[in-house]
Amino acid sequence: MGRSRYKIYEEHYPYFITSSFSKGAALFADPEVADIVLDSLVYMKKEHGIRLYAYVLMHNHFHCILEGDNLSSVLRKFKSYTARRIIDHLTDRNRVLLLRGLQAPASLPDSAYKVWQEGFHPKQITDQRMMIQKMEYIHYNPVKAGFVDKPIDWRYSSARNYEGLEHLISVNLFEG
Repeated sequence: MGRSRYKIYEEHYPYFITSSFSKGAALFADPEVADIVLDSLVYMKKEHGIRLYAYVLMHNHFHCILEGDNLSSVLRKFKSYTARRIIDHLTDRNRVLLLRGLQAPASLPDSAYKVWQEGFHPKQITDQRMMIQKMEYIHYNPVKAGFVDKPIDWRYSSARNYEGLEHLISVNLFEG
């Protein structure tokens, strides 16, 4: 279990989630790593009944808004599963430098690699105004980073869903 001070206390609220790769590794620059995470988000929705309202994958982290039962447990499983798949992917492609950068510290003797930083920093969304603010933050993240001019131009984001455009995965549209 994670030792993060950030906790999910009331599961009937949506949560703004942030999770980063260990040591700031830019793993999402690899489209296959992005696909692993997107496929896992779809699985969480389908198999665990999680509602996904918004997401963005940046090079070394992602943000999303999720709601559902046992969210902490589901997110721990998500990170564990995706970490294993990402390590397998990097190993299969002989990505030695990336793997070296993900080597686990000696304080984690049971793990050869550490893909994700500890925790997922949930912030409870308590009202419509906060939901809209967090969704705008998510969708404008690639614009602020200077990668695109408009949120809908970033492939790995739910901004396209909200504009009725072709998108990578479905989200639960917030009707605020």
